[in-house]
Amino acid sequence: MNDIQLLPGKKIFFASDFHLGSAPLSKSAERERTVVRWLEQIRPEAQVLFLVGDIFDFWHEYREAVPKGYVRFLGKLAQLRDEGVEIHLFTGNHDLWMRDYFPKEFDIPVHRNPIAFRVTSNQSTKRFLVGHGDGLGPGDWAYKRILKPVFTNSFLQFLFRWLHPDVGITLAYRWARHSRASKAGRPEEFFRSDEAELIFQYCREIEAQSHHDYYIFGHRHLVLDMEVSATSRYLNIGEWIYTQSYGYYDGEQFTMEIFENDPALLVPANKK
Repeated sequence: MNDIQLLPGKKIFFASDFHLGSAPLSKSAERERTVVRWLEQIRPEAQVLFLVGDIFDFWHEYREAVPKGYVRFLGKLAQLRDEGVEIHLFTGNHDLWMRDYFPKEFDIPVHRNPIAFRVTSNQSTKRFLVGHGDGLGPGDWAYKRILKPVFTNSFLQFLFRWLHPDVGITLAYRWARHSRASKAGRPEEFFRSDEAELIFQYCREIEAQSHHDYYIFGHRHLVLDMEVSATSRYLNIGEWIYTQSYGYYDGEQFTMEIFENDPALLVPANKK
């Protein structure tokens, strides 16, 4: 992507892991309305919006069909784009099967890997690396070598498309119900250690090769704020099933916030 020249009074917003469509659907519909209220709130200040993966608990595009639902959310994205807000959408491990619907329908690019860019403002120039975070860093070999290659295999996706949407999408949602997003109660997500946080280790590896001021990721369902180097931070922007956390950059600093929820949830898990 091109570097960003941040305009005075504008901000760059980051959010991840909405998991729209996760069971129970009543909770997902409520969460969709919450996300739309947040998008409306940030609309006057937003110059760029990064949606950093697992926005949907499942997504698959047939040639002439996409998953049912999400009308309020998709309509709000269309409004933001029509008003000139630049939006970037990342695939996560739950919504890997995005194709050309978002680029063609909304002029929203879909990114499948982390992207690097610079943000220049009147105050400074900062370097960012942004991605979802699944399969990064050491370990997690089962996902990297088996699950992700299977789910990203173009031939297997082609075969899946031959299933009628009523069959294919139903099967996919049943599979998705096994995810942590669909389980009753708050999943046991916790900060392990510097060494066990795989995305953090990935950030360290990249920083040793090329400096970035901010590493912004999702996937972990935790709010994290970790020092990669003396001049570099890894920030995990959390999720919206329980926390409703997001981040923004205003040209001077990166800030984490909570939307319509207990501000105490904003304390990074690595600092509790």
